[in-house]
Amino acid sequence: MSPKITLYRGFPTPGIYTWSPFVTKLEARFRFSDIRYSTEGGSIRAAPRGKIPYIRIEKPTSSGESTTEILSDSTLITRRYIEEGNFDDLNAHLGVKERMLDRGITSLLEDRVYFLQSHEKWIGNYYTMRAHILSSLPYILQVIVGQLIYRKQVSTLHGQGTSRYSDEERKEFKREIWGEINAVLVQARAEMITRQDGDGPFWLLGGDRPSEADATVFGFVVGAVICTACPETQGIVRGFPVVVEYARRIHERYFPEYQVWSDF
Repeated sequence: MSPKITLYRGFPTPGIYTWSPFVTKLEARFRFSDIRYSTEGGSIRAAPRGKIPYIRIEKPTSSGESTTEILSDSTLITRRYIEEGNFDDLNAHLGVKERMLDRGITSLLEDRVYFLQSHEKWIGNYYTMRAHILSSLPYILQVIVGQLIYRKQVSTLHGQGTSRYSDEERKEFKREIWGEINAVLVQARAEMITRQDGDGPFWLLGGDRPSEADATVFGFVVGAVICTACPETQGIVRGFPVVVEYARRIHERYFPEYQVWSDF
């Protein structure tokens, strides 16, 4: 009997993408390997490492009972599943340079774009972000908890360095990064058309299968196009039609029951 996997996304609503790119990244990773899971809201307080997403794995035992394990961090969960043979190793077929490119794109988004968007969400559009993230709390708690999160974000972004740039500098960083990703995807799309692969997804590094970075890029694209607390990033990403098409094709194949974002 297969283990029961519950993925905690921070929000209880099924069939709707969350604003977190890491939640969507992990969901994509499960679907790329055709592994069934259910979703629940969960909470930061219950999460190992205090991070969303996290998963609960319930495995049946020979005695008829079950064991439970809770794991967090989308990267560590993916690594664990690959090591145990539950996930396909999407990078097994890549050469050394392709592996480095794949890792570099992932790091560019998770270690650079993430902080640029955090500044835009929590500093530039604080009230929109607070209302969404803390919507399940009474208003007075939204104010209190929101201030705690805000102060933590201010400290983190100053120490990390993102808040030390000007608004225009941060915007230019976003334009450069998404422009580079767009250039890679334009080439991948052209290769797909040359191969006459049809209407399915085209992948970041080309070919007929995703690499590990595709889950990350998909998560960040979806997070950008649906999040109203990062209008600047949303405008930049939507300004690259091939980037949006890339995400829509993945959505249509792997997330057909999910509500798709508007093109406008």
